[in-house]
Amino acid sequence: MGTAYQRSVFINCPFDLQYQPLFEAIVFAISNCGFHPRCSLEVDDGSQIRIENIFTVISGCKLGIHDISATEPDPANQLPRFNMPLELGVFLGAKRYGEGLQKEKVCLILDRDPYRYQKFISDIAGQDIRAHRADPKTTVSLIRNWLRTTSPSLNLPGGEAIWERYLEFRSALPSLCRTLKLSPNELTFADYLWLITTWLDQNP
Repeated sequence: MGTAYQRSVFINCPFDLQYQPLFEAIVFAISNCGFHPRCSLEVDDGSQIRIENIFTVISGCKLGIHDISATEPDPANQLPRFNMPLELGVFLGAKRYGEGLQKEKVCLILDRDPYRYQKFISDIAGQDIRAHRADPKTTVSLIRNWLRTTSPSLNLPGGEAIWERYLEFRSALPSLCRTLKLSPNELTFADYLWLITTWLDQNP
């Protein structure tokens, strides 16, 4: 596991269209800082139940980013989604009860506004929760600063510089997709991560 575990970042967030701008910025920021983004979207194994897939990904990541901001009821069922708090609990449980490298786990917990989480998940009161204000640029800076604290020996660019790089990548994305015969609206997580990695390699 070793180095791959140390540099792997589990992303726990909504995967809907409303959250997509933040998710795509998160994946880029992690990659630009030299870490490896991972999430449940990378696994497509029909022989394994979904929660087992999530356990597998979490076990391979020292770092985790958990956005618990999705509390609004689903329009169809009028019920909130509990996937994000559940996956946060799995991550914290792995750190508390796991063995060896699992005990090294470190996480960043995000919400939309400061102290909002206290109204719906008060058990994590005392944790250092960061507010992203539903703003991708703010989220990029929060992630950069957190990764810097987890890896003091790394010389990472500032949040503003990473954001400018992200805007350059977004401008180049349509052309990259055309070259590779991919549709920007149909990119899988694996496609998107591969495009980021390719662009970063070509634009060091």
